[in-house]
Amino acid sequence: MNEVAVLEVGREAFFVIMKVVGPLLFIGLVVGLAIALFQAITSIQEMTLVFVPKIIAIFVAIIVFLPFMMRVTIEFGQDMFNKITLLN
Repeated sequence: MNEVAVLEVGREAFFVIMKVVGPLLFIGLVVGLAIALFQAITSIQEMTLVFVPKIIAIFVAIIVFLPFMMRVTIEFGQDMFNKITLLN
């Protein structure tokens, strides 16, 4: 296995991570911004107000996006196993 192949595997792994975690991070960002806007409008400065809605939103997002995340991860794993068998 040469340097180009190693870099290609690393690049693919990075993009798989971004595909899997991206929707969850985006949901967390949107919920956090909405709560920050709500806090700014209502002048409520409670630090713990952000955590519960974010946790609930990310939990729901995990349930919704789990089939997509599993499919991407399984395809990447199968691709890696296929590359391993071609190394002989």
